[in-house]
Amino acid sequence: MHFYSLVTVALTIFAVTLLLQSRFGVGAPPNFVLLFADDLGFGDLGIYGHPSSMTPNLDHLAANGLRFTDFYCTSPVCSPSRAALLTGRFQTRSGVYPGVFYPGSRGGLPLNETTIAEVLKPLGYATAVVGKWHLGLGVNGTYLPIHQGFDHYVGVPYSHDQGPCANLTCFPPDVKCFGTCDLGVVTVPLMFNDTIKQQPVSFPDLEKTYSDFAVQFILTSAKRKQPFFLYYPSHHTHYPQFAGKEATGQSSRGKFGDSLYELDRTVGKIIQALQDGGVHNNTLVLFTADNGPELMRKSRGGNSGLLKCGKGTTYEGGMREPAIAYWPGKIQPGVTHELASTLDILPTFASLGRAKLPQVYLDGFDMRSILFGSGPSKRKAMFYYPDDPNQKYGLFAVRVGKYKAHYYTRGSPHSDTTADPKCSWQSTLQQHDPPLLFDLDTDPSENYNLAASPNPEYKAVLQMIQEVKTRFEETMVFGESQIAKGRDPALEPCCNPQCNPKPICCTC
Repeated sequence: MHFYSLVTVALTIFAVTLLLQSRFGVGAPPNFVLLFADDLGFGDLGIYGHPSSMTPNLDHLAANGLRFTDFYCTSPVCSPSRAALLTGRFQTRSGVYPGVFYPGSRGGLPLNETTIAEVLKPLGYATAVVGKWHLGLGVNGTYLPIHQGFDHYVGVPYSHDQGPCANLTCFPPDVKCFGTCDLGVVTVPLMFNDTIKQQPVSFPDLEKTYSDFAVQFILTSAKRKQPFFLYYPSHHTHYPQFAGKEATGQSSRGKFGDSLYELDRTVGKIIQALQDGGVHNNTLVLFTADNGPELMRKSRGGNSGLLKCGKGTTYEGGMREPAIAYWPGKIQPGVTHELASTLDILPTFASLGRAKLPQVYLDGFDMRSILFGSGPSKRKAMFYYPDDPNQKYGLFAVRVGKYKAHYYTRGSPHSDTTADPKCSWQSTLQQHDPPLLFDLDTDPSENYNLAASPNPEYKAVLQMIQEVKTRFEETMVFGESQIAKGRDPALEPCCNPQCNPKPICCTC
């Protein structure tokens, strides 16, 4: 090759390298903020079409970042969805099924599973989780975040309705919690690492505790010039809703709206902390939610928008979630219809942070091609397990491209009260042979079964989906169920462990 040609090639490679370094942060490890809402529906944010939600900060992230229309969690209930988010593996592999963990659960997210925090820590990342854990406590706090790769933990170790709440204040000055929560267990504790700081927790003050800690964590890490990973699994907008004085009465959507507005305020404080710390342009912020809305709560339970049903079901409303990726100067504003999932977060963070992937079977894919507009999603299919998966039934549904096939359908108590009878708990398990088939691009509400059409094209689509399903299920090895290990009241967290009688004496 001619000398000048060699020089041209070398300069081109150099220029491309500089471009990639500039775009992907090579030489300066990026920070990661993962915002995870609770029981939030696809139609709950203002940017996703709700007419009365006040979500200015999330709407700002979406307007200046990338908004997903086809983003999925892995389970229609809390604990399994959170396990998949943090490990990049379906909950069936880790054993976080069926259902969710309770205060006295013996099991938890197995310690041999690798979380996002454990992937990033060897590279010097500071790691913190602020909010709802819900992946188990165990004996002596075995399964708490500080044993799963997180340096710091401030939060409630399970769902905040898993304790008596009838006499607790949810909104200032003294508005009691709406409805009833679990009875016969300890009141909800607030923990710092593995120590109970308050029991029962003060709901009106809880979000301020979280946002103050999150802001300080960001500013401290930035001052030390240490890359960080902040995981903020919010309690909002799970029932019973609560909020502090700065959010109460601010929304025209009632108490649910106030709760959502308080979540949005915390997002605003986190973004401001990134700016104040000088790390705003070197931080990927990703927002999504754990499962669909709890429609049984009516107007206090969230909204699925156009999607069918909600929490507890494998219809779209139970598992398709709002999602936003924000990184000034790196991610161009826009909307993507590419397929993506919470499973894809771990491999994406690992790639951007130049971390090693765990040597296990991962179900996630690197999302950089979507985030930075360089190509289509590596994810070609999404798989739907119910809240109580088992090997006998396997997958309830499979999506490939724009088509979704339902092999089994079932309603859920979580999605009661809607006009659609398919969502109700009275809609019992039904097998479909041939499977129901829907085109989610033209029919996101899953109303029109294409399998009933005489068009031979749809038979070919069903055959293709069946092949994808078969290949996936051949890889699936169900882990030992952690939730089936049962519960022990002695494991319920108590700030005064020697007191009597329990659980009512567990106060501090």
